[in-house]
Amino acid sequence: MDPADALALLLSPQGRVNPYPTYERLRGYGPVVQAGPAFHLVTGYAEADAILRDARFGVMDDDLRDQFLPGWRESPAVASISRSMLRTNPPDHSRMRRLAAGAFTPRRIAAMRDVVEAQADELVDGMLARARAGEPVDFLAEFAYPLPVAVICALLGVPAADRPLFRRWAADLTGVLEPEISPDELALADRGATELRDYFTDLVAARRRAPADDLTTALVQAHDGDGHNSASAPQGGATDRMRADGDRLSGDELLSNLIVLLVAGFETTTNLLGNGLVVLLDHPAAAATLREHPEFAPGYVEELLRYDSPVQLTSRMSTAPTRYGGVDLPAGSWLIVLLGAANRDPGRYPEPGRFDPWRPAVHPLSFGAGPHYCLGAGLARLEAQVAFPLLLRRLPGLALAGPGERRVRLTLRGYATLPVTLGDEAFPVTDRGTPAGATGSTP
Repeated sequence: MDPADALALLLSPQGRVNPYPTYERLRGYGPVVQAGPAFHLVTGYAEADAILRDARFGVMDDDLRDQFLPGWRESPAVASISRSMLRTNPPDHSRMRRLAAGAFTPRRIAAMRDVVEAQADELVDGMLARARAGEPVDFLAEFAYPLPVAVICALLGVPAADRPLFRRWAADLTGVLEPEISPDELALADRGATELRDYFTDLVAARRRAPADDLTTALVQAHDGDGHNSASAPQGGATDRMRADGDRLSGDELLSNLIVLLVAGFETTTNLLGNGLVVLLDHPAAAATLREHPEFAPGYVEELLRYDSPVQLTSRMSTAPTRYGGVDLPAGSWLIVLLGAANRDPGRYPEPGRFDPWRPAVHPLSFGAGPHYCLGAGLARLEAQVAFPLLLRRLPGLALAGPGERRVRLTLRGYATLPVTLGDEAFPVTDRGTPAGATGSTP
């Protein structure tokens, strides 16, 4: 199998559901593999890390989009992603990122721990109530989705009643992040983008009428140039700093970044929680240790991110001739950086296919690196560090009720459904000595 054949396999439904065997085939050709004219795949950890930090590489700009994706401006999905910080280069990327960064400082994230713990406890209560009533429990629907969406919606100021709307919209939109997309998938992505833009257009209008202590208000005021009403902005005068720095958002940038902040704020974490739970339940001894020692959660989460990354790839274009992995990369080379492959590079992590929460010096590339390093990485880590020990402690009999249904996606790797049973241990014992709800704990 040559690199082009391996790439075709990787993009097939089989390859998307389980990309790891194909990564190893590609790795046999070296850390940087040419798969077509001016088109390369990166599997090596050192090379991926360096390329993501190298200023000679950027994301696709408008001129290249015109070349490779003619008509992209007519696609609400492609246009929305392209106008956000996710798909722009400096100085526009730096300006947009700076405006949102105040909501994701380490201090502000640490202050959210109590809120995350309370929300996670409440969701476990809901899982128990469903099981007690004899209803099936889908971990994705009952926990892995609502926890991160509640947190990011609170930051953005999205009303709690609107949270259920976003799962389908985001699932449709994120199809546009795949390396290949069919016309039908693009139509779904456009539908999701249109619905999200309509929603945030209304929310922006509401915040103009009544500013609030949330990130949406801060970004609206950055767009409008209103830097004086800092009492209504989060992070203690964020809009004053925006005005002083001369930072502004265009109308398209405002809506596009709100969409990306929302979608990125829960899609990655939902996948981390689903993927991670499966790994932990497949390693009962490791799960038992985490149950008894929640202080080990940070190390566990880093290894989970490395072992089965919720984000498997990103792309870069070279703006100048470079050389990586023994391969010359002319200016204009397009690189697919396979984060999931880099995280399992045996040159960086011995026995990479083994889950080892005690592995030293784990620094996964799951959230990227360099200027585009995920703005919400610290928040995702916090949610996972809270969630896994809490789930294992409160639900000691938690088990998979089946293999779950993997999404046929490569970029965002996760489950569509993940049925679980909670076990009799989760329920109080009745006066007759039988577990309450025991007969209803299996879907």
